[in-house]
Amino acid sequence: MPGPGAYLVGSEEKKELMDVIESGHFFRYGAENDPRFQQKVLQFEKEFASYSGAKYCVAVSSGTGALMSALTALNIGPGDEVIVPGYTFIASLSSIILSGAIPVLAEINESLTIDPDDIVKKITKRTRAIMPVHMLGNPSEMDKIMEIARQYNLVVIEDCCQAAGASYKGKKLGTIGHMGAFSLNNFKTITSGDGGMVVTNDELLYERAFAFHDQGHKPNRTGVEIGNRSIIGMNMRMNELTGAVALAQTRKLDQILETLRNKKNKLKSELKSTMGVTFRRINDPFECATLLTLLFDNKETAEKFGQKVGAKTLAHSGWHVYNNMEQLLNLKFDLDDGEIMEYRKHMLPQTDSILERAINISIGVVDNGLGAGYGINIRSTDEEIAVVGANIKEIMKEILS
Repeated sequence: MPGPGAYLVGSEEKKELMDVIESGHFFRYGAENDPRFQQKVLQFEKEFASYSGAKYCVAVSSGTGALMSALTALNIGPGDEVIVPGYTFIASLSSIILSGAIPVLAEINESLTIDPDDIVKKITKRTRAIMPVHMLGNPSEMDKIMEIARQYNLVVIEDCCQAAGASYKGKKLGTIGHMGAFSLNNFKTITSGDGGMVVTNDELLYERAFAFHDQGHKPNRTGVEIGNRSIIGMNMRMNELTGAVALAQTRKLDQILETLRNKKNKLKSELKSTMGVTFRRINDPFECATLLTLLFDNKETAEKFGQKVGAKTLAHSGWHVYNNMEQLLNLKFDLDDGEIMEYRKHMLPQTDSILERAINISIGVVDNGLGAGYGINIRSTDEEIAVVGANIKEIMKEILS
């Protein structure tokens, strides 16, 4: 049950892959004058940067690696606090912790993205960064977030792992904050199985992110020469096979988003005036449209609906909800003023209330882990969309009768 890009893998991906396979050169580095070296990763970085309107892009091995590269580039480390929503995939939090910093959980609002009003309440003298997560492809309220960041002198890392290609007020996500991190996992908008990328408009941040992902090397080497290493780094490099698929998928991104938005609008039209249910707030019409989130009047109605369609409320959608992250709930951090940062179930009552009465209907991402095992996919016909819409309306009539 993949994301929309996986449904559209075809001749374009095969062509790019065969270029690499027939060359026999799978490593991302090589001699520029070597005809076997296809430079697919480098080409992908250039094309995704251009698509996003960013000056720089670093391809990495995962979305988690992209987040860690951005945190390191921004020098986020021990003792620093990063404000992040309690509704996100666990990688947002684990990347902060593995960078030595402390995640500070904030509430979401009915857009299912971080609540700017709660960000302000969570700022302390240790706060260094805000990590808005464009959850389920819906842009966070970036104008408010950037204003808070300017007011308190904070950096902003956009977690765009579920939102490749989406925009907010005319700007592509990932280019509004200081850095943006993306994922190419199988469940994302476009995919190469796994992989990720970091974008930025700041040359120094690009240089540091590149160095972290490649044992400290400065960009933009193409061979394996020694020297010009600026920081201690790791190996999060993308290989040429992954880069080939990512390149072909990037070229399909606009087509994917246009198709999903069209199908989502058709399903929403089918559900117009359905009693007992509304939709989450969308912060910009140029969202990814990978999912349709239904908000019910109460928890009980949401659970009854879920039972009818074989779905769970978002409160039970696995490691996307802080309450379900047992490895996080076991952690405590000693703060410099003698206080303790600890994570408890139900510490975010507003978030809990929203997620308990929310259910995802798949549009492009079909993923039980997101609570989106029921709905349509990018290949669904108008007739199939109408059937799903009629079924949802009939179920709501039964529940409310």
